[in-house]
Amino acid sequence: MIALGCDHGGFELKKEIIKYLEANNIAYKDFGCDDTSAVDYPVYAKKVANAVVSKECDKGILICGTGIGISIAANKVKGIRAALCTDCFSAEATRQHNDANVLCLGGRVVGAGLAVKIVDTFLNTDFSGDERHIKRIAQIED
Repeated sequence: MIALGCDHGGFELKKEIIKYLEANNIAYKDFGCDDTSAVDYPVYAKKVANAVVSKECDKGILICGTGIGISIAANKVKGIRAALCTDCFSAEATRQHNDANVLCLGGRVVGAGLAVKIVDTFLNTDFSGDERHIKRIAQIED
């Protein structure tokens, strides 16, 4: 199951990602927000991050205006490796090398078509399991 969250700057893009998830029969839980009224992104970053860390959800997707603030907030939660991606190569690399468990996007930065491709890449790329990457992830966790 995928945990979804956004602030007002990511609400419209979240709706497009939900269409992709539903079209591909990918289960998700929407942690908000529910419209374009101004809200504080750390609230939603924490909800999604906690759902991933607790294993309620397998991975998370977070969206704010730029993706920067929400990624910073998510990475404050121990066990989260949130990656802001603006292209498919980065989404693939962060899964393969960093075993990222939360994808962050900027609703005012990335168009819906590209965002859906990034989500698809992120969700369908496995961690490489390479020993050097495992070592680096352990260093991050410490």
